[in-house]
Amino acid sequence: MSDMFTYFKSQQQAMTDLLTALVSYETFTSSKPDVDHLGNYMEQQFNDLGASSVTRIPQANVGDFLLAKWNEDAPGKPILFLIHIDTVWPIGTLAERPTRIDENGVLFGPGAVDMKGGITIVLSAIRGLREMNQMPNRPIWVLMTSDEEVGSIYSEDIIKQTAAQCGLVLVMEPATITEAMKTSRKGVANFTVDIEGRASHAGNAPEKGINSIVELAHQTIILNGMNDLKNGTSVSVTMASGGTATNVIPAQAQIKIDVRTLSAVAHQQITEKILALEPVVPGAKLTITPGHVRGPMERNLKMQQDFAQVRRIADSLGLPVSEDSSGGGSDGNFTAMMGISTLDGLGPQGDGLHAIHEQVVLDSLPRRSTLIAAMLKDWQFSE
Repeated sequence: MSDMFTYFKSQQQAMTDLLTALVSYETFTSSKPDVDHLGNYMEQQFNDLGASSVTRIPQANVGDFLLAKWNEDAPGKPILFLIHIDTVWPIGTLAERPTRIDENGVLFGPGAVDMKGGITIVLSAIRGLREMNQMPNRPIWVLMTSDEEVGSIYSEDIIKQTAAQCGLVLVMEPATITEAMKTSRKGVANFTVDIEGRASHAGNAPEKGINSIVELAHQTIILNGMNDLKNGTSVSVTMASGGTATNVIPAQAQIKIDVRTLSAVAHQQITEKILALEPVVPGAKLTITPGHVRGPMERNLKMQQDFAQVRRIADSLGLPVSEDSSGGGSDGNFTAMMGISTLDGLGPQGDGLHAIHEQVVLDSLPRRSTLIAAMLKDWQFSE
């Protein structure tokens, strides 16, 4: 057991207390006052940990963002942590499901693994390096956002602008149930198809109508045929609506589409196919509107090289490390698509993201804190 791991193991109770404190703040994305309450606590945490600057980035619709920096005048590119403090759980959930720890050392609580466990690890790693007098002389940044659970619609530009200045991005989303990192994430894209037909009386003159719901059905079948699951591309019609009354040929209909891809090439190809859809029912019209996009985080050569370095660092500490993929997106998708070294799933071992059994395996907190602290000390940027 390395000296560093011995130290962090001795801090497991402190980490548990910190995680419990973080979970006690309910931070449903749309409840700005509650999210800002935790934001204020985080600002104090950053200052207590000796950040050289903490910049608040005010937001009108969601909780304010924070950018904390250590050693900001040190040479070299910064290492950037991406964390988010918002959760999917409405205010009042904690009263229904209070935080608890079972006999196996597993902490249950809303937001525990996604991602207050990851936040615990960042704060603990920096605190540990300071207490062991091993804080490296390199710039370390933490960008805290509050809208990840709604697609980072307000923070995307800030994430990209901040990451563009950095050499490595560490995304503190949870590890898998087996404590694996995530070196591949599917890209996520959404589309809306609005269908225009022509209304007519369903009894007196059905032949004069153009049935938008019939067109909707044709398009749904066409879109379903675009699935290429064996190569990681899924095209799912997830919502459908249309019509105004039971005796009226519907003039308007709409479908929502969720698209997942493993590569930038596949993302581009499927986007072109969807935007090229043509109506089937004579006289019908289609309007196709792309929505929010998170491009794929590919397991390319850069990712493989970066993970190999993580493995070398972990091996030197006697820590286990493995990799896996995810069908869901994260803020790491943005930075990976920019060509910036990005490692994801560095949070704790756990399970139940967005589910009532959301949980963190507490003895993974020292392991992950040790790994993060060592990466901050020993990471070597490629030329």
